Amino acid sequence: MMATPGIAASAYAQIARITDASAGLGGLNKAIGDAAGQGPSFGSLLKDALGAVSSAGAKSDAQTQAMVTGQKSNLVDVVTAVAETETAITTLVSVRDKVIASYQQIMQMPI
Repeated sequence: MMATPGIAASAYAQIARITDASAGLGGLNKAIGDAAGQGPSFGSLLKDALGAVSSAGAKSDAQTQAMVTGQKSNLVDVVTAVAETETAITTLVSVRDKVIASYQQIMQMPI
């Protein structure tokens, strides 16, 4: 299945909405970070990860479009950028699946 520019733009817009929505959780992130006593909060780490995936995808799309229009002639750079994006998305999906599985496991615990 080939990703069209419309599908890619929609995916980037969804990631942008998620990262913007998580910015509204600043108080919660601060409370969780303060309770831990160290390091960044889970919410900020998640937001950074989503931003990294989004920027990798945008870089990949820009290089692919440059290659198609003839502005870029190095195919290796394009293939590398696409592979990096694929790896980032696969990792993000794996983390999402683990978070969902953990949540379901917590919800099944007796109180």
